[in-house]
Amino acid sequence: MAHDAELMQACIRECLSCHSTCLETMSRSLQEGGQHAEPKPITTLLDCAAICQTSADFMLRGSELHAAVCATCAEICEACARECARFNHTFLQQCAEECRRCAEICREMAGMRASA
Repeated sequence: MAHDAELMQACIRECLSCHSTCLETMSRSLQEGGQHAEPKPITTLLDCAAICQTSADFMLRGSELHAAVCATCAEICEACARECARFNHTFLQQCAEECRRCAEICREMAGMRASA
């Protein structure tokens, strides 16, 4: 039981970190302009930030539905990681790594196995 509580706390922290990273990356992408400021990457970053915040909220309030939200969060974080990884900019590569970390712990929280 203690492991579950520790995992949930770690997942909450990671979701909040990913939320903030995606918003910061979106802001920087818009400032930089170019391809990474186009609608698809910006929308993906916003989607990821929103689901990470929602996932953290579900866990913080002890919702019985948090596992389902974490599963969705993992899927969206992976999509965001793929989108960010397309660009050869350090800040986007760092965001991709953050999204991958969040996806991994969210899959674990949801009881899902990490895909290779």
